[in-house]
Amino acid sequence: MSDDVDQDRRRFLGGAAVTIAARYAALGSALQQLASVARSLPAAGELSSLSGATAWLNSPPLTAEGLRGKVVLVDFWTYTCINWLRSLPYVRAWADRYRDRGLVVIGVHTPEFAFERDLENVRRALGDLRVGYPIAVDNEYAIWRGFGNHYWPAVYVLDAEGRVRFRHFGEGEYEQSEQAIRRLLAQAGAGDGLDGDLVSVDARGAEASADWGSLKSPEAYLGYERAEGFTSPGGALPDERRVYAAPARLALNQWALAGDWTVGGQPATLHAPGGRIVHRFHARDLHLVMGPATGGASVRFRVLLDGRPPGAAHGVDVDERGNGTATEQRLYQLIRQSRPIIDRQFEIEFLDADAQAFAFTFG
Repeated sequence: MSDDVDQDRRRFLGGAAVTIAARYAALGSALQQLASVARSLPAAGELSSLSGATAWLNSPPLTAEGLRGKVVLVDFWTYTCINWLRSLPYVRAWADRYRDRGLVVIGVHTPEFAFERDLENVRRALGDLRVGYPIAVDNEYAIWRGFGNHYWPAVYVLDAEGRVRFRHFGEGEYEQSEQAIRRLLAQAGAGDGLDGDLVSVDARGAEASADWGSLKSPEAYLGYERAEGFTSPGGALPDERRVYAAPARLALNQWALAGDWTVGGQPATLHAPGGRIVHRFHARDLHLVMGPATGGASVRFRVLLDGRPPGAAHGVDVDERGNGTATEQRLYQLIRQSRPIIDRQFEIEFLDADAQAFAFTFG
């Protein structure tokens, strides 16, 4: 993936993960206008880029011509993105409610990490996340470029003539998105009955909305290409095996490795059991994108919160004692704590070698 794509996402969504106030300040009034002002763009220009999909899942290939007369929602995603995961309940609900009214939802999976290019990984994620609408696999970023997109998640709603009439970047504004869907369906002749209650979702686990008021930790990448806040003495030695140590104290949003690791461009890879990652954070939820480096393997791990098992603050992927097993490369929710939210020190110890860790995200 190109550096400009990475940096665009980091500026928009990395900053967004700190507070909701900062998120909307960054967006500004221009994006609010995008949510309500219809766009007159060349008919089907963006949809023609669907021909660049490297594969289709849940559907035969869809084309701009075949979609003529349908209202189309295009949702750009990648399956480890926490911002997209928190928007998924709404996209899933819209696909279910409005399918029979003429709405076609297309998920465009454009990968961030190298392992997200693997078709079987994407296929497995669809099952785990209960995604049943058509998916265009966009490994070469052809559809991404066709829409001029820069963000995960990003929603584009096109009218029956193939014109983008609404777009929204990032999380939130779900009511505005659904109202745009209804308006375009009505214009396409979907009939009455589009003015009732909007969808209601019961989001759980990693899909639950962030606690924006308590969120003071941005995403943190472990690969040297985008790492910030790394405090192991001596810094990272790119692409070379080294034994790292964690300092005695960490400031907020600093993190460190301990043990026998290689820090690569995207992942940090552990070579011997007992390796640790320590991170001082301030958020309700802590997630880690990680998994075994070898397909079909598994890696046992244990997490601590301020030096103790997390107890009731454990996430969905660990038990109260902090024990868990990584069996695939994906986002794992390791901590979900109740208020009051304060600075906490998180630690994960891998009991097996061959673990890879990519990024922390928070909620």
